[in-house]
Amino acid sequence: MSSPSSTSSQGVVTTPADDPGVRAAADRRRSLTSIVSRNGAVAVLLLVVVLGVVTVPSFGSADNLRNVALAASFIGIIAAGMTFVIISGGIDLSVGSTYALAVILSASAARYGSWAAIGAGLGAAALVGLVQGVVISWLRLPPFIVTLAGLTGVRGLVFLITHEGNDHPQIEGFRVFEVLGTGRLATIGTPVWIMLVCFAIGWWVLNRTPFGQSLQAIGGNRPAAELMGLPVRRNTVTVYVVSALAAGLAGLLTTAVSGGGQEARIGDSYELQAIAAVVIGGTLLSGGVGSMIGSLAGVSLLFVIQNLIVQGANLNSYVQQVVSGAFLLVVVILQATLSRRSAAAGP
Repeated sequence: MSSPSSTSSQGVVTTPADDPGVRAAADRRRSLTSIVSRNGAVAVLLLVVVLGVVTVPSFGSADNLRNVALAASFIGIIAAGMTFVIISGGIDLSVGSTYALAVILSASAARYGSWAAIGAGLGAAALVGLVQGVVISWLRLPPFIVTLAGLTGVRGLVFLITHEGNDHPQIEGFRVFEVLGTGRLATIGTPVWIMLVCFAIGWWVLNRTPFGQSLQAIGGNRPAAELMGLPVRRNTVTVYVVSALAAGLAGLLTTAVSGGGQEARIGDSYELQAIAAVVIGGTLLSGGVGSMIGSLAGVSLLFVIQNLIVQGANLNSYVQQVVSGAFLLVVVILQATLSRRSAAAGP
């Protein structure tokens, strides 16, 4: 139906004067919804940190905050790569297994030198991402199914390499790349700085390059992106390689920190933690909307809450999982509500 209108004696049709005001109000609602969706995790993080410092004295100590940042850095690096995938409308369930593969291979290859360790960890991870990206983009198979197969297949490969998990390869003697895990800059561990660099590069790519803009278009409406002539297949392959490389880098840093000796089951559920952090940060699972700053806040929020549970209530890891799951459910419900409000506001 057309909007109400009136006709003057001269036959000129006029539109009610308040229509521009209605459109402006709708624009403001959409803008507010977008701001809340993108920056809500940052606001909640600041609130939780302030409450934590006030209520739990040990939480605000420099040593504790450094430990929280270091623990979050490995999942944070994986989440940075996962942000690209989810914004493009995909999902990567294989990052936990890819992370474990990088840990095992980098520790095994360290006997041949630092470059061998780095090449083995990152090279194997990139290959996993490349295979999955090609299958998803060229065969048009669902990312969930393909990466679920990657999760089980790569984990099986890890158990095969470690002889059913019985071998725990360790680094024999010092290797230069271990500085990446054990070094410090301004009293903060090197892995934390590497995570921040990953997010900074990710922010620049998403917001300042044609590639980042095309990912948001692909995630928002893939058929439309194809009609626009965007390189949908190539970019899809790229995001899965980037996600796998991020998991491989996190695995390499884990080896550098620990000196090897990790079990074959390391990285179990890391994919779920990374996805949870990205979603909590405001990235829509349906794709098209998201930010690196939000994902960084989401990772920080997960680990801050876990640390507060340990410091304040001294509860076990299972309770942490319950709280994290409940928090993720609340965030997803809020996201759905905001999306509906944005849609109701109209174009």
